[in-house]
Amino acid sequence: MGRYLLGVLLLATSLGWSAELPVPSSAEFCGDCHRAIEEGWKQSAHSQAVESRLFQDAMKLAETDYGASARKTCLSCHSPIAVQTGDLALVRKVSWEGITCDYCHSIREVTLTGPNPKATVDYSLVKSGPWKDVNSPAHGTAYSAVHTSSLICVVCHEYRNSLGFPVLTTYSEWSKSPYPGKNQSCQSCHMYRVEGNVVDPRVQRTAEAGINLHQIPGSHSMQQLEKALHAQLSATHEGGRLQVVVEVANRGAGHSVPTGSPMRQLILELRADPYGGGHWSERRVFRRTVADQKGAVIKLEPRAFLKGAQVVSDTRIAPGETRKETFTFQVPQGTRTQVEADFFYYYSPMATTEAQQKLKFLTLRRLVE
Repeated sequence: MGRYLLGVLLLATSLGWSAELPVPSSAEFCGDCHRAIEEGWKQSAHSQAVESRLFQDAMKLAETDYGASARKTCLSCHSPIAVQTGDLALVRKVSWEGITCDYCHSIREVTLTGPNPKATVDYSLVKSGPWKDVNSPAHGTAYSAVHTSSLICVVCHEYRNSLGFPVLTTYSEWSKSPYPGKNQSCQSCHMYRVEGNVVDPRVQRTAEAGINLHQIPGSHSMQQLEKALHAQLSATHEGGRLQVVVEVANRGAGHSVPTGSPMRQLILELRADPYGGGHWSERRVFRRTVADQKGAVIKLEPRAFLKGAQVVSDTRIAPGETRKETFTFQVPQGTRTQVEADFFYYYSPMATTEAQQKLKFLTLRRLVE
């Protein structure tokens, strides 16, 4: 055992560890040992939560319109370490890492009392996580039941603003769905187990050959969108008209689609192109539309978070719900018609490019005789 510990210490020195871990630690520091996990996390939206140009633009607009306190509101979820350490100017590297390793693995408890969920965070040499009976040569470890449940996500995915308006309701949507009864948490869909080493084999050999997926794929993932929504298209000619029916079902998401920011939309665009000429098109938009206290519909993200006060309409698709959309076009009987339905996930009107603004993830086609 003495030789083993000496070997670990020598390896620790070669990897650049200091006698004590910096607290809170940068993800790069954690990645010296947890390489596969860090590489996955780097591909996540969590790692880009601060560096995202969309977020930077939104935060600047919020500060300009609502003052310095808006910055703290934005960073409380996009860089909780920055808020907790007082680094609102984002001077430290770890503050730029968004939802980084040491934030999540320093959470000890989450409470749902008060207007917003609150995490008890203890930045120390003990790191908490979902596995029992693990050890580390670099730091202490503690099993955390919170990390096995959706509570670990609720702190940033459920939010009421100062007016008491629920801007983010993803956790509430999940809690009211059948998923908790089926023992399916957020992690079941967004952090499922994949092959990989928890600890780099150069540091410590472990029997486990699986890790939780730290890319945490969400609405920017084509695969997640295709798993969440199922659709089918039917079309018939009746009495000189073409009737198209599109059924959309939320079969794979434990929350409404779309969820999160009220700016997000699911868009269904339907085209009918008769042979010989002519073109018809319609669209359906599934979204939660919010307004300020005066009833003015809000069109920009910062204003929704800070000034949202009421729901004007909510046409999102709930977990397990099937929606039937009917379209009617004046196309004569016997006219061959190409019908196409395209589904887009729309993210934000503040995006600077179309690729950032929306993603087409599903197309249905039918040739109607």
